[in-house]
Amino acid sequence: MNTAYHEPVLVREVLTYLITATDGVYVDATTGGGGHTKPMLERLTKSGRVVCFDRDADAIAETKQRLHPWKSQVTFIQDVFSRIRDHLVELSIDNVDGILFDLGVSSFQINNLDRGFTYQQDAKLDMRMDARSGLTAADVLQTYGENELADVFYRYGEERRARRIARRIVQERDKRAITTSGELAAIIRESVGQKYLTKSMARIFQALRIEINAELEHLSNALSQTPGLLNTGGRLVVISYHSLEDRIVKNFLKEVSATQKKTDDPFARHDTEVEPAFKILTKKPVQPAPEEQMSNPRSRSAKLRAAERC
Repeated sequence: MNTAYHEPVLVREVLTYLITATDGVYVDATTGGGGHTKPMLERLTKSGRVVCFDRDADAIAETKQRLHPWKSQVTFIQDVFSRIRDHLVELSIDNVDGILFDLGVSSFQINNLDRGFTYQQDAKLDMRMDARSGLTAADVLQTYGENELADVFYRYGEERRARRIARRIVQERDKRAITTSGELAAIIRESVGQKYLTKSMARIFQALRIEINAELEHLSNALSQTPGLLNTGGRLVVISYHSLEDRIVKNFLKEVSATQKKTDDPFARHDTEVEPAFKILTKKPVQPAPEEQMSNPRSRSAKLRAAERC
């Protein structure tokens, strides 16, 4: 079994914030290799249940093996988590006691060269989390216009040299198709120089991955469904790894934890106050302890936010 999957971050903190009823129903919206799902199941009684979402068929196949001892308590769904409500309805589940989102890309996906998520080794440019459909990174580099590429790099990578890199890509693809991470890395190197190379490559690869998988759109859509899915007292826990994700989560929680004013009667003299949907449990995002950051360097950027359904 592939140990590269098994590096979950903030496990103790996830369990503390997420599990309120040991016989409850929970959703692991990004199950990956089951790194969080397994300790969740270990905490639950035999009447507890976890519904696991993932876009990656390899992740689901791997995790089914790992979680075989709990097979009667786990349901696996290969789909985007923005369809969480539809699938729970199909399973005749009205409400759940907790939902976990551990965002980003798994260590297994990064380390698997066939998936093309990393710039640290030469591999084909794919980057699809669901290999069944959609554009690959190579397709985007070949078909998007210069302005489109620059917009993607700036919006999703916050790369200040986005236009310079996009222009160089368009120039180079006229000579040959850009199909590998090594070819793209070489273009970025020529565009920004050695001083900014590492950060620029990370930003460009992140931007392509987010664009191809529509990650931020799916996140916003899924979060908007959570108030209607959680029982009163149920918990929402989200781990993000970069500022774009964290900003969406932070703004969502700020909005749904505020008291709203609503006037049902246009002739009413006073607005009606509507109680907030959530109570925020983490005033500041929770980050891994120094010991965890040392043992798992990829955890360093992780930020956990949690809230409880009112």
